Amino acid sequence: MKKVLLVGETWMSSSTHFKGFDQFGSVSFHAGNKRFMAGMKGSNYDVTHMPAHEAATDFPTAMEGLDDYDVIIISDLGANTLLLHPDVWFKGERCPNRVNLLSDWTRKGGGLIMIGGYFSFQGIDGKARWHKTSVEAALPVTCLSCDDRMEIPEGCTPVINDADHPILSGITGEWPYLLGVNEVVLKDDPEVKLILSLPEEQRGLPLLATGSYGAGRTLAWTSDMSEHWLPPAFLAWEGYDKLFGNMVAWVAGDI
Repeated sequence: MKKVLLVGETWMSSSTHFKGFDQFGSVSFHAGNKRFMAGMKGSNYDVTHMPAHEAATDFPTAMEGLDDYDVIIISDLGANTLLLHPDVWFKGERCPNRVNLLSDWTRKGGGLIMIGGYFSFQGIDGKARWHKTSVEAALPVTCLSCDDRMEIPEGCTPVINDADHPILSGITGEWPYLLGVNEVVLKDDPEVKLILSLPEEQRGLPLLATGSYGAGRTLAWTSDMSEHWLPPAFLAWEGYDKLFGNMVAWVAGDI
């Protein structure tokens, strides 16, 4: 059974509650991976989830650690988490560049996926900072240099650009609407394929694109895997499991 590592898709929120003269604080933990993980149960892939707050320490610092996996998914996780290992941030010590390590792992045959979100691609206020990194070089798309969120509160339905692509195999019927994406630029490369895009009203921006990097396969899905960019109707859609399962299978070289 091939192994998949999903990195990110968790966050913590701090709130202050005011009640007249008094106030108190609370902290909550959120996980956006649950729908994806549920859909991968019973598949031919063994999926491990590494929460965002653990990735700074636990994401491998050597190629041997990455070689445990066939597919790595980066979802809603900024580049700083991989660049600033605690030994660098707290101790001022040198550490392997894990962004470059991930790129090198892909080049020699790994399957790399980036899923959209507020800290994917370039992200909110440009803080995800994947632009001009070696991971961006591996992806089939180029990040913007600024805040790249495309909020679509009115919703939009994906446009199929390559109906015969194996990632769309088994997906039938009407697609649910989306509420947002990260804006990216499709690379001008014969290996890059645009599979899904947004309608003309949203300038036909890329939604799903594939490419290659050395011996590896790469994929960009510019919307989310959970709320809020994927509304409840998308999460309940019968095509969800097939779509995300096919994404994994394609970068793994199985379809």
